[in-house]
Amino acid sequence: MSADSHRIAVFGGVYSNHLALAAAIEDAQTRGVRDLYCLGDFGAFGPNPDKVFPLLVDANVQAIRGNYDDSIARGLDDCQCGYTDPRDNHFARLSYQYTYQNTSERWRRWMETLPESLRLEVGGVRVLLCHGSPRRMNEFLWESTTSTQFLAHLADAYEADVILGTHTGIHWKRRLPNGRLFANVGVLGRPANDGRPEVWYAVVDVLPSSDPMNRPLTSVEFVPVAYDHERLVDEMRDECLPDEFIETIRSGWWTTCLEVLPSKERARGRF
Repeated sequence: MSADSHRIAVFGGVYSNHLALAAAIEDAQTRGVRDLYCLGDFGAFGPNPDKVFPLLVDANVQAIRGNYDDSIARGLDDCQCGYTDPRDNHFARLSYQYTYQNTSERWRRWMETLPESLRLEVGGVRVLLCHGSPRRMNEFLWESTTSTQFLAHLADAYEADVILGTHTGIHWKRRLPNGRLFANVGVLGRPANDGRPEVWYAVVDVLPSSDPMNRPLTSVEFVPVAYDHERLVDEMRDECLPDEFIETIRSGWWTTCLEVLPSKERARGRF
């Protein structure tokens, strides 16, 4: 990495996977990362949500609020996940009820203080951090169904050179006109429906440019994170979480939240 470059690490939904979060923080710190960020959804899916928050605080990870965090902080009845299918909503209810009951009041108050988005200037580049999209916290932006034109419109409307989001659970990126960039940074909470147990985060580099307009060059690298997923499985069993959740952690294939997937994304999975 050039001495003049700027590098940040961005984590998507943690989903109570404290083991993957700890591994990602350690990995990012070996890569010359300047600052760490998390785009929300600290709980859900996994066990013991209160184990996540001290890791974020101790590593000085700057965080925004996801739909899960917003719901828990405000005591809402559901996760605001944005699902419409009955099966998706069934598992979302189980996950939310468990997370709500096992998140302490201290961390509910902490989540209430978090912003819904965050604006940064990194090496002269305007970076916007959001959860689903800049316009809606629980909006699903999928690679196969989201047009470049729409993403460029968001960049214009929200005055951003780089937009970073999460929410869908699957990482992807796209270059936009005028050197701008959109990326879904993936999630740490569960695999990317790719048949491997690793999870993903993003490292964003802003490099000085030698072009006549002196525009910085921005790149996003997706980083796989290996962690002790069998230990997480044991914790999930101890907490009596659904077998479907456990199978996803072990196999790398989604068994729930499938109906929300567009056809191309679903075709890449097993189920």
